[in-house]
Amino acid sequence: MPSLIDLRRRITSVKSTQQITRAMKMVAAAKLRRAQDSVEAARPYATELRKVVGNLAARVGESGHPLLKQKEENKVLLVAVTGDKGLCGAFNTNVIRRTREEIATRSEAADVELLLLGRRGADFFRRRPTPIRAEYLTLFAGVTYEDSAEIATDITRAFTDGAYDAVYVVYNQFVSVMNQKLTCERLLPLDTDFAADVDTTQEYIFEPSASEILEAIVPGYVGTQVHKVLLDSQAAEHAARMTAMDAATKNAGELIDSLTLTYNRSRQAAITKELIEVVSGAQALEG
Repeated sequence: MPSLIDLRRRITSVKSTQQITRAMKMVAAAKLRRAQDSVEAARPYATELRKVVGNLAARVGESGHPLLKQKEENKVLLVAVTGDKGLCGAFNTNVIRRTREEIATRSEAADVELLLLGRRGADFFRRRPTPIRAEYLTLFAGVTYEDSAEIATDITRAFTDGAYDAVYVVYNQFVSVMNQKLTCERLLPLDTDFAADVDTTQEYIFEPSASEILEAIVPGYVGTQVHKVLLDSQAAEHAARMTAMDAATKNAGELIDSLTLTYNRSRQAAITKELIEVVSGAQALEG
């Protein structure tokens, strides 16, 4: 059994850890509130822009824009979105595992490259054989549309030049504080399935032409989609970290209670032993 001084040191250490995890939970909760507001503010715009692009795509067809053209997937770019920090449960691990599964599934039929957004994913895949196109390591210090547009421009240029036949993104979609959905969705070519719900019976007069309008809108649409992915991932990371730190704080409290009980029992046993020794010594002197 550990000595009393060892138990006291252990209790003090766990209490210090509990203070840290409680502080990290509060910081994550504050950041989550702001990130959640950003996600909720961006979604309506992304939804309406999707409807506009779907309306235009339904009228011009796949030949109306290079980013709408479906190709045989011989060269694929996987965009893995992780966090820059740990201590957020399985947030990063889930993305890395899903990305590895996608690589294993596609590598037999296609050449796969990676675009890594977040330090944790970059640190992991840098030591793996899969080629890496680029790394962005400080995005989540403050997600901005300028960064999203830069990434989108790089991706669309590479796709248009024929470097890739398809681009997929793996990330954690923010659903609620307790629910983050691991998602793998196609970014390019643009999914034309959403155009099926567009009412094409209504006639519109486009000035300039629908294809020219689509040409102007699509780059911004891709940037918006990338920005939405980053905002979702940022909010999901804060939610996962808050949940993980809350669980860590509770576990630390339970451990403190257990150690305190063990300490009190050991202390009581030591006191009882000393009393027995005193009484035994007194009886021996009387005898």
